Amino acid sequence: MDATRNTPPLPSSQTSPQPSLRQPDGAYRIALLYPGDRTLREAPDVAHGRFANVCGALTAAGGQGVRVEAAIWHDDFRDEVAAQLMQVDAVLVWCNPIEDGRDRGVLDAMLREVAGRGVFVSTHPDVILKLGTKEVLYTTRELGWGTDTQLYSSLDEMRRQLPARLREGAPRVLKQYRGNGGSGVWKVEAADADAAMVTVRHAKRGCFDETLPLADFLTRCEPYFAGSGRMIDQAYQPRLPEGMVRCYLVHGQVAGFGLQAVNALYPADPGAAPESALQPSPRLYHPPTLPQYQAFKQQLERDWIPAMQSLLGIATHELPILWDCDFLLGPKDAAGQDSYVLCEINVSSVSPFPDSALIPIAQATLARAQAVQRKEASAA
Repeated sequence: MDATRNTPPLPSSQTSPQPSLRQPDGAYRIALLYPGDRTLREAPDVAHGRFANVCGALTAAGGQGVRVEAAIWHDDFRDEVAAQLMQVDAVLVWCNPIEDGRDRGVLDAMLREVAGRGVFVSTHPDVILKLGTKEVLYTTRELGWGTDTQLYSSLDEMRRQLPARLREGAPRVLKQYRGNGGSGVWKVEAADADAAMVTVRHAKRGCFDETLPLADFLTRCEPYFAGSGRMIDQAYQPRLPEGMVRCYLVHGQVAGFGLQAVNALYPADPGAAPESALQPSPRLYHPPTLPQYQAFKQQLERDWIPAMQSLLGIATHELPILWDCDFLLGPKDAAGQDSYVLCEINVSSVSPFPDSALIPIAQATLARAQAVQRKEASAA
C-alpha cells in the first residue's frame, strides 16, 4: 500500500510558525521515545531494543527512505531529547502517565514545544487530555459504550454524593483521573445499610477485600484530588469475571484484539487469604478479523469512534497512531446479544500489542512523516 496516498493535512496544534531545525535529505526520520537511563541513552540500539518490532515494520515499509532512531527519555536530560526531536519528522511516544514517582509534566511540555516546530507527535499531549484520562468515561457516557458514570471534581463532592449511591445496594468502581496498572482504581460496596462501613478492593495486583469505615476510605482517596485531580465513579459490571476485550486501534481502525480474564476486582471468597487471589491470565492477541467480534468491530469503527471524535473535537488524523479501548461485557439485550461497556482508553504507552498492528502503525506513521516534509517543502 502506498503510505503517501490521501494524506490529510496536519492539525493546527502540530504546525510551526517558525523555521524547522531539520535538514531533509529525502529520508523520513522517525524517533521512538520511551523511558530509560543515561546508559541506555548513550548507547541506544533501536533495531534490537524495546520496540524493535516497530523499527522493523517502519524499515520494511519505508526501505532506504526511512531512518528510525531511539529517543530515550528522562526528565534529567529533557533538553537533549528536545534537541534530538527537533530534527526528526515524527515521534511515537511510549511513556506512562506515572512512572517511578514522576508524572508526564516535563515530557508533555517538551512534546508541545516539539510539535509546535512542525514535528508530528503521537500521541500529542492535548489529545491525551481529551482521550487518555479516565474523564473520557464520563464525557462519553451517553454513547453506546457508556454506563451509569459520575464525576467527582473534589473530595467534598465525593463525600456528599457517594454514600447515597452506595446505599442503593450495587457496588461502584472509582477511578483516579490519570494512572496505570490499576493504581487508584477501587471497587467499593456498602457493608451495612447506611454505607457507614464499606468493603473496598484496590485493582493493583496482590490486593484483596478490606472492610473499613467509609470516612477512612474517603480520606485514603484524598491524594487523587491533588492539583487537577478528580475521580470517576462507574457502575460495577457483574460480568467482569467473563473477561475483557481490548481493541487496538490505529487512528480510527481496529488493528487487532487482546482477550484476557480480568481478576483484579474479581469477587473474593469471604475469609480467603490474600495470597489465594486469582492471578491475571495472559492476554491472547488476535488479528482484526477475529470472527466473533466483527459486528462489535463495525459498531466501534462506524458509530462509537466517530461519535466520540465529534464530541471531543478530535479529527481522524489527530487520533493516536496506536491506542486501545478496554471493554467489559454489559447486560445482554432482548435478543440475547452481548453489550459492551467501556472501562478505559489507553493512549500514553500501549505495549505490547498484536503483530497485526505493525503494518498499519508503519503506514500511518510514514504518511504523517511525509505530510511534515510536504508542508516544509511548500513553505520553503
